[in-house]
Amino acid sequence: MTAVAPRPAAGAPARDASAGVFDVLRSEWLKLRSQRSTWISLAVALVLGIGGGAGISAAAAHAYRQGHLGRHGWQPVEVSLVSMFFVQWVMAVLGALTITGEYGSGMIRTSLAAVPKRWRLLVSKAVVLGAVVLVVGEVIAFGSFLVGQALFGSGVPHASLSQGEALRAVIGAGLYLTAVALLSMGVGFLVRSTAAAIAIVVGLLFVFPIVFEAIPVSWLNTVDKWWPTKAGAQIYSQVGPHASDVLGPWAGFGILCAFVAVVLALGYSALASRNA
Repeated sequence: MTAVAPRPAAGAPARDASAGVFDVLRSEWLKLRSQRSTWISLAVALVLGIGGGAGISAAAAHAYRQGHLGRHGWQPVEVSLVSMFFVQWVMAVLGALTITGEYGSGMIRTSLAAVPKRWRLLVSKAVVLGAVVLVVGEVIAFGSFLVGQALFGSGVPHASLSQGEALRAVIGAGLYLTAVALLSMGVGFLVRSTAAAIAIVVGLLFVFPIVFEAIPVSWLNTVDKWWPTKAGAQIYSQVGPHASDVLGPWAGFGILCAFVAVVLALGYSALASRNA
């Protein structure tokens, strides 16, 4: 005789075999914190951000006192946050590795088998990565700012978090690092290669803005104003006399966020249409 599997009772809801949202989030958090590259990247980011920022701030303050830096253009907030330029590269690498590491090891097949709804996998990865980078990024930004201001010493103009522009810039630095990490992750979904993803992000952040210097000045001002990564970096810059030539801090960051959203959408399209 053949055993017959029991049928669900009439009216009973069908059971979804796929993992729930919180299950996927827990899984992605476990994967992210269990990777050695995550801890190495975050440690390097902390050292570069706070330690490197301290060294740059001390050197800049010494140059200011010696008269080697223009006193009228001194921006204490930007000086103490200049190390964010280096930290963004580390966060870009971390963002790419979040997905390309799975493609490299073949673990992506297991992830997709456990989470058939591919949009859920991408969103969960983005939420976990974004939360981690945001927390660490804010720690780095506040640490770099506070240590930098303390190292300026006497005779050098300081900034305080009680000033609205300074607080916005410090918080904005962490937001910018988060956007860069998510941008890199979106590119990683598209190209599935760590080296290729990092190369593309380096181009977006650094190479293309340099190449643009060769175009006519009338075009350069427009490109500089609207290029997503340069516009987004205004979120952690002080507003100076050149403010009319750039987008405002939040408007510029909005351009970057829109660009990140487009890249993530393209990444999902690649994830949904291609086999692992």
